[in-house]
Amino acid sequence: MDDTLSAQGSSKHVPVLLEATMAYLHPENGGLFLDGTFGGGGHTRAMLESSPEVCVVAIDQDPEAEERALALKKLYGDRFSFHSTNFADMGDLEEQSFDGILFDFGLSSFQLDEGERGFSFRFDAPLDMRMNNREGITASEFLESASEADLIRAIRNYGEERSWRKVIAAILGARGKGILGRTKSFADLIESVIPRRAGFKERIHPATRTFQGVRIAINNELESIEAGLEEGFRRLKVNGVMVAISFHSLEDRIVKRFFRKLSGRPEHRKDDRFQEEREILGSMIETKAVKAKEDEIRENTRSRSARMRGIKKLIEGVAS
Repeated sequence: MDDTLSAQGSSKHVPVLLEATMAYLHPENGGLFLDGTFGGGGHTRAMLESSPEVCVVAIDQDPEAEERALALKKLYGDRFSFHSTNFADMGDLEEQSFDGILFDFGLSSFQLDEGERGFSFRFDAPLDMRMNNREGITASEFLESASEADLIRAIRNYGEERSWRKVIAAILGARGKGILGRTKSFADLIESVIPRRAGFKERIHPATRTFQGVRIAINNELESIEAGLEEGFRRLKVNGVMVAISFHSLEDRIVKRFFRKLSGRPEHRKDDRFQEEREILGSMIETKAVKAKEDEIRENTRSRSARMRGIKKLIEGVAS
C-alpha cells in the first residue's frame, strides 16, 4: 500500500532507497542508464553525480516532470536527456543498450503535494488523479460513468478494499450530486460507509485503498508496469541491471513474478512447469525484496512501504 495517500503532513522530495539503488546499479563505473520514472529527478541526479562517464536518459509522462528536468539539462548538458512519455511506450525511444534501468513506481512527492492534481485527500481539490493530466479521463469522470464491473475491478481488485460493496453502493448513489467531483467530498463519502472504529487508532484513512484503486484504474498502472518491465529488459545490455521499486503488493507481485520468470524460477505456487521448460535469461540479485532501514524511514516516511528488487541480465532473449 502506498501510504502517502493517507492524511499525513506534507512531504519533501527524497529519493526512496537511494543508497540501495546505487549499490545495485553501480553507476560509478560509468555507462548509459535509463530512469524510467524521473519524478523529482533524485535518482537521476545521483547517477549523474556518481561519475563523469555516466549518461542518463529519463522519461516521465507527468508534464510537470518535464519542467523539473530542465534544471538537470542545464547542469549536465549532453549527459542527460529527457523524454515526456509513459514508460509503457518505451519501445518508441531511440536510445537502447542500457547498462542499468531504474523504475520507481507509484506517485512522487511532487504529485502528492500539488493539491490541484487530486491525488490526495489532504487537500480539497478537483478529483483528477491523472498522472498525465493532458489526456484521459479524470477520476471524477470515471466514478460518474464507470460500469459496476469496472468499479469492482478498481476498488476490490486494485484498491484491495474489503468493504468494496459498501463503497461501490455509495458511489452509485452519489452520482450526479457533485459529491464525486472533489477529493474531500469523495473521501468523506467513503468514510461515511467505512467509519473509523471507536477506540481504535487507524493506521490509514478509510478512503486510502479506494483512492489507490481508482488511481490505478484510470492510469492503467499495472498494465503499464508489465509493458515497461518487458521492454526495459529487452533494451538492457547483457550484464546490465534492472531495478524496480514498488509501493504496494500489486506492483511488487508483478515485478517479483517477472524477475522470477526471467531467472528460470517458478513464478508462483501454481507454476508447476518442469525446469527444462524454463529459460534462464537473468539472475535475481537477491531473492527477497530490499526494504528501507529505520533511519531512512524516519527521514522519508514514504520509504516505509517501498520494496526494491533487482535482476542482472545474463543472455539476450525475451521471456515467453
